[in-house]
Amino acid sequence: MYTPEEFDENKTKVMTFILYKKRTEYEVRKKFCHSIEENMLEDIIEYVKEAGYINDSEYVKKLFNEYMNLKDMSIREIKNKVYGKGVYADYIDEYIYENKDVLEEYEKNAAQKIMQKKKGTDPQKLKSYLLNRGFDSDILKMIEDDE
Repeated sequence: MYTPEEFDENKTKVMTFILYKKRTEYEVRKKFCHSIEENMLEDIIEYVKEAGYINDSEYVKKLFNEYMNLKDMSIREIKNKVYGKGVYADYIDEYIYENKDVLEEYEKNAAQKIMQKKKGTDPQKLKSYLLNRGFDSDILKMIEDDE
């Protein structure tokens, strides 16, 4: 067991880590797994989750929006980047399911932008490039049909 003073001291360390930059539960666990006793870390994580400082579902939403605003990426690329942050796949899949129409429109626009940037490239090489980046073949077909 641990004392309230130990709990407060370690909670402060975790809070500082979280408030510096939004973090996932996985990132917190990974950072403090060796420096904070396991039971205390569990209690601290529960505390910060209940207080709303860690919310992986909101984190997924924030990251998707951030990537969509900054780069022209496929949904698969974004999904892999978010998954790399240690977020449970369920949160990612739920977000994708709930925002399917918006994400499909975004992916179509992103593919079109990339095609515009690479205008003059061999069409087969361009298609290969987009498929390798994770763009869905249905999206590419839709774009070809629109042109």
